[in-house]
Amino acid sequence: MPAEPALRTTAREAIALLTDGAGFTEHRPPPRTLPPDGPLAWAGYDAARERAAERTGEEESVVYGTGVVGDRESVLLSFEFGFLGGSLGQLTGDRLEAAYELALSRRLPLLALVATGGSRMQEGMVALTQLQRVAAASTRLRAAGLPQIAVVRDPTTGGGWATVGAGADVVLALPGAQVGFAGSRVRPPDADPYAYGAEGQFAAGQVDAVVPAGELRGTVGRWLRALGAREAHEAPGSAAPLPGAPHDPPPAAPLPRAQPSSPAGLPASGREAVERARAAQRPRAEAYLADYFTVRLPLHGDRCGGTDPGLLTGFGLRADGQPVAYVAQCGTPTRPAGYRAAARTIRLADRLGVPVLTLVDTPGAANDAEAERAGAGAAIADTFAAIASARVPVTTLVIGEGGSGGALALAAPGNTHVTADSYFSVIAPEPAAAILKRPPAETGATADQLRLRPQDLVELGIARSIVR
Repeated sequence: MPAEPALRTTAREAIALLTDGAGFTEHRPPPRTLPPDGPLAWAGYDAARERAAERTGEEESVVYGTGVVGDRESVLLSFEFGFLGGSLGQLTGDRLEAAYELALSRRLPLLALVATGGSRMQEGMVALTQLQRVAAASTRLRAAGLPQIAVVRDPTTGGGWATVGAGADVVLALPGAQVGFAGSRVRPPDADPYAYGAEGQFAAGQVDAVVPAGELRGTVGRWLRALGAREAHEAPGSAAPLPGAPHDPPPAAPLPRAQPSSPAGLPASGREAVERARAAQRPRAEAYLADYFTVRLPLHGDRCGGTDPGLLTGFGLRADGQPVAYVAQCGTPTRPAGYRAAARTIRLADRLGVPVLTLVDTPGAANDAEAERAGAGAAIADTFAAIASARVPVTTLVIGEGGSGGALALAAPGNTHVTADSYFSVIAPEPAAAILKRPPAETGATADQLRLRPQDLVELGIARSIVR
């Protein structure tokens, strides 16, 4: 299905989409005087800038300042594509850097409304190096534990996509927007245009959601709450960081409630534990997440071109307004893209001071040749590292199969709980029996020897409790 036509907006129209009359206070950096026709003395450059200013009413290709989105005060920066294609030059870099510094000094989230063709040719390498300034400013904001959300408009290409856009924590796109590093005039003539659009980038795991303009304000407002941004009436500095950390440690995510299941009581044998975990009617991740959250905002993809539909990640809000990040396996073998998405989510939550909930349910990591080529081992290792290094509490509930290291990678040491419909094992009983050269008839006995039942896991100290 072809994408709907992209909505083209000016910089200030894009800001109004988010603030909806709540007000916007524009800021400007200290003035800088460029040499005639810019750093390269490009003939006609000054005249082109003057025409752009007359046509758009703007002094540069970026407008920035503060405003309220939903009930959260934020720094907004918005590109004016009508001003020399929204390109980045030296004065644009001044404004971008000043916007990030404003967010840093006031401890506010940064919302970037991007529409740019890339670096400004009339300023040559001076323009290109503005990308380094943006990257450094974004890194300072990230180290301070402040969220960055990008809304990519039509078009978003070149260095603006590769820094302000794709470098944000959450990337939202307007339908039909052209999005990609290569602009339409420089990509291969036979290139598939779908790959360079918002919908194609979503399919490739580079964009978290494609959001219609009319839903943008509500969506961004929910994201700001879920990412822990403070309300507009809170005083600057009220969320001052601890030395060496961006936030006070938050309380642990509450345990989910057990979801209704057919069998009563605990499994009497290892074989029964495995059968109950594999039963088609057993509650899955979607049921737990739907009961746990009132608002759920998915993160999509691993930012390396991959997605795993069997692993759900994102942030959500509980009924009391508490934000919690989640990573949930859905009962399928987890693919490398899933582990990379999990690590991305856990590290983002850690930076922002948001607790994490993981739901474990997998027969194991995907072990086909494609998974090996996609870096299964490295992706699993990175997930282990993300949980091991997290400063925020991670809470784990095993809701079904806990298959070997592919499940353990998402389990919190010392804070893992199990349901009555789950098992957790070093290996599933069938391959265990095969490795031990036992006949299939001894699979049940092998399951008993593995001590994989919920009550066994509590007795062994692997799980803290059985949720039922």
